[in-house]
Amino acid sequence: HVQLVESGGGLVQTGGSLRLSCEASGRTSDFDAMGWFRQAPGKGREFLGTIKWSGGFADYAEFVSDRFTISRDNAHNTVYLQMNSLKPEDTAVYYCAVGRRALPIAETYSYWGQGTHVTVSS
Repeated sequence: HVQLVESGGGLVQTGGSLRLSCEASGRTSDFDAMGWFRQAPGKGREFLGTIKWSGGFADYAEFVSDRFTISRDNAHNTVYLQMNSLKPEDTAVYYCAVGRRALPIAETYSYWGQGTHVTVSS
């Protein structure tokens, strides 16, 4: 079993930045990837990016471009999502999840955090 705790969400103005954190505990050695997803009101869950614990390979959704960056701190079992140049359409609940492979498919991730709200005001 793995527990994930996200933090760092909040209210930010257009063009601002936020860094989300996701701290993992439990049987994290069973998994090698941490993904970030989001869900806006009335929409489905959307893949943002993923990173492997081993080697640090990262992959991103195309629409993210270079605004979002995922990094990891293996010593603290924590993964970060740095978000820059935020737009109102980035308003959503942001989730981290662990899986065995760094894939852009939500169903391949086994455990999910509770989500953290991000609101970008215009």
